[in-house]
Amino acid sequence: MGARVKVLRVFKVLHRTSQEVFKDDFTALAAARTKINEEFRKNKYETSEENVQKMIKMGSDVEVVLRDAVIQMEHVADDRLQLRPRESLFLENVPYCDQPRKKS
Repeated sequence: MGARVKVLRVFKVLHRTSQEVFKDDFTALAAARTKINEEFRKNKYETSEENVQKMIKMGSDVEVVLRDAVIQMEHVADDRLQLRPRESLFLENVPYCDQPRKKS
């Protein structure tokens, strides 16, 4: 797959992830959109294949961090915050078991 296609794929994935992560937070969403566009425009004329691959890797890593580590919260009182975790962040809570489970 060509580098141009990979770059466009990372660009789209970053925008989609930011829309999911910053859902209903229009200020953060606008800031993320501006930053993504700015970084891609800044490196638009990069010709070194090695540098392009490094930037593709960095974009993919940023997307993973956004998807896995960012949780929204909002102030509901002076001393209280309300978390709004995404469904994808929930883990199945299975207690440890010494014996393997028997399949039914």
